[in-house]
Amino acid sequence: MFISAIERAGQFTRPIHTLMRTYAGKQLVPGAATIFFVNENGYAITCKHVVEMLAAANNINEHYNNFKKERQALPQDGKYKAQLKGLELKYKLNADSTIQLKNNFVDSVDTMSGFTWHMHPTLDLAILKFNDFGKIHYTDCARFLKDGNNIKQGKFLCRLGFPFPEFTNYTFNAVSDDIEWTNTGINVSPRFPIEGMVTRFLADQQLGLFGIEMSTPGLRGQSGGPLFDEKGIVYGMQFSTKHLHLGFDLIDKEIMVNNGIKKVSDYSFIHLGQCIHVNAIKAFLKEHKIDFYEED
Repeated sequence: MFISAIERAGQFTRPIHTLMRTYAGKQLVPGAATIFFVNENGYAITCKHVVEMLAAANNINEHYNNFKKERQALPQDGKYKAQLKGLELKYKLNADSTIQLKNNFVDSVDTMSGFTWHMHPTLDLAILKFNDFGKIHYTDCARFLKDGNNIKQGKFLCRLGFPFPEFTNYTFNAVSDDIEWTNTGINVSPRFPIEGMVTRFLADQQLGLFGIEMSTPGLRGQSGGPLFDEKGIVYGMQFSTKHLHLGFDLIDKEIMVNNGIKKVSDYSFIHLGQCIHVNAIKAFLKEHKIDFYEED
């Protein structure tokens, strides 16, 4: 049903690869988010929480670089541990503190001087603009549903994103105490589609209708990815998943496991994806005078 649509959406949907490191962490933690492009001028749509993460990266990395400079200046003597502890307190570092966050826009543009953004004041929605690029690497642009008022309960739609990062093109340089991207390893992650039915709509008194609820969850890493129909026309953007308690709780239920009786407990939830409605996306693009395409 969605074979051609996934191929079409894949032409304008791209991942952001992220690497996170904590102060006491021995491992680098890979992650991903999703963007999709709306025109040939380097404008893309994603979630506000994704852009907030991108915006925070420079401050996080600079904070740790300043810490490293002061740490390197400490004399290597009997007072080193005490002075290091004082430095950690100064920079408010504990074992779980995020000290580095690196991002990589995959297969989006050739080079760029940086990026700017517009964040929606209330919705989890943002516009990302790639600046001073030479060539785009996406091969098509999103086509938004022309009349978003025609979306009804029961409509089957699909989402596309990158929830399971498999990239390995990074390393930790122990000498410089830094995360580095490399030219070796796997530099891509497989895209992952997930289908679902429109169940309900999201609205409030201030904004009116602003979202679409789906019968299946949006997965981590799919945030910012498009919601589209069997033709690849965009109906919205995945931004979160809600978890509703079903009430079918089992407490100390006896079941047979490996020829023996075991007691198990289970608390059932349904996980429902939430997407920003196409009308809200188009209104935000129009507000900032950004060109986009529509299709019936």
